[in-house]
Amino acid sequence: MTHRNLTEATWRETRAAAPDAIAVLPIGSQEQHAEHLPMGTDTMLADAVVSRALALLDERAAAGDDVPDLVRLPTLPYGHSPHHLFAAALTLSAPVLGMVLDELLDSLAACGYRRVLVVNGHGGNDEIMRLAVKRFALRADVTAAACSYWTLIDTGEPEADADEKHAELVPGHAGWFETSLMLAAQPELVRAERARREPVEPPPLFDKPPYPGLTVERHGEWERVGGATDDAAGADAAHGERLLDRRARGLARAVLAFDAASRPVA
Repeated sequence: MTHRNLTEATWRETRAAAPDAIAVLPIGSQEQHAEHLPMGTDTMLADAVVSRALALLDERAAAGDDVPDLVRLPTLPYGHSPHHLFAAALTLSAPVLGMVLDELLDSLAACGYRRVLVVNGHGGNDEIMRLAVKRFALRADVTAAACSYWTLIDTGEPEADADEKHAELVPGHAGWFETSLMLAAQPELVRAERARREPVEPPPLFDKPPYPGLTVERHGEWERVGGATDDAAGADAAHGERLLDRRARGLARAVLAFDAASRPVA
């Protein structure tokens, strides 16, 4: 076994895999993504990156490389999105999302899992997810990790690509980055004719803080900018394919590094 889906496994298969495998939990959201992207964009992109990364690891295992067993959990499709309720969102409060993650992680520990990786697709989940992983490792004999997929790039890629040329647009929200990814992953769901966003001045403080290192939120900013951080009209599937591939390869490398660092010492 390289990877299997928990949903498709029997309980005995799950128990047998648990002591050595890494459980992979993707999480997303249901929220507005301007006029051209679907509500489930964050969930679908987390799914796409995880699916491609696991396929890459399966290929490496088939070639004889040392790859850990992986158990993919169902994607949690709801996240912390109160800042998108001005248009539409299905949101969990921060305490509730933290509690949901706590209980899912505790369930994994009770099933025998000792290594867990959470892969996030929505910015509003990031801090909550990282705190949940830290709490988990304090109360259970586990090694746990967390990441947001857009932060992982394949450092083995030799030449600069769209990541570097458009670094200020990554990850953004419903802008060039996410739209390019969706054009590669789920093109039939992109309403490309609605993608253009007129420049908004002043730029929102959550996206362009007045000083490096500051986190700034101002009431009503998301509604003022129309739900997107940047103009997505220049997005295209070719860029999206490279962006998606690089994140998937980055996640695959992260899994291997996590495995090497978390194996029990003999």
